[in-house]
Amino acid sequence: MSDVLLERPADAVAVVRLNRPEVRNALNLAVRQQLADHFTTLGSDDATRCIILTGGEKVFAAGADLRDMVDRTPVDLLRRTEKLWEPVASCPKPVIAAVNGYALGGGCELAMHADIIVAGEGASFGQPEIRVGIMPGAGGTQRLTRAVGKFRAMRMLLTGEPVPARDALAMGLISEVVADADVFDTALRIAKTIAALPALAVMQIKEAVLAGQDSSLDAAMALERKSFQLLFATSDQKEGMRAFLEKRKPDFQGR
Repeated sequence: MSDVLLERPADAVAVVRLNRPEVRNALNLAVRQQLADHFTTLGSDDATRCIILTGGEKVFAAGADLRDMVDRTPVDLLRRTEKLWEPVASCPKPVIAAVNGYALGGGCELAMHADIIVAGEGASFGQPEIRVGIMPGAGGTQRLTRAVGKFRAMRMLLTGEPVPARDALAMGLISEVVADADVFDTALRIAKTIAALPALAVMQIKEAVLAGQDSSLDAAMALERKSFQLLFATSDQKEGMRAFLEKRKPDFQGR
């Protein structure tokens, strides 16, 4: 069976599921390649409007597979394998991470590639790379700092200590905490809600947020205005506003 599974639990919703329970979904090169392939395909698939990324009921991903890394050399790392993260980071469709159990190291970084993170009460997040003599290499020093601020990020990065889901929620690292048994169902409910909304507006919102967060306020506001104006050329804008005025449910077509 594949190390990464693709499922279709509902119309317009895809699930990308890590499937290496015997090693707590450790992320080796093969898994990262499969993730990249799935997200590349789903990102350009008009039938997919929202993606759930999960590792299952016990663990999200406990980090990089050290057996895949221990004997690597700097030359190996110059082969630009970090590019395998790009299809996840740049996916135009909303991504919801459904996290149970550990999301550590590369697993925490993978979750931070998502747009929404739903975590179980028993989940924990951390960047323990310092404890094996390295540092995060897939955005842990950058995405984490942007999410929670310098001082909270520094504590996690420099000690390697994980934080429980409730603390992760309080510091702004995740979106929601639910009972462990409800994680996937909650993510699926959110995904169905998003998938039923105007697809072009959804993608424009994601693009504006991600592109704007590292831009000046003036540049980000200009991007927002252009995106806002562009949506008035869509059929869904006309349908949404007319349905509101006519007090009926809109029929969005993604056009």
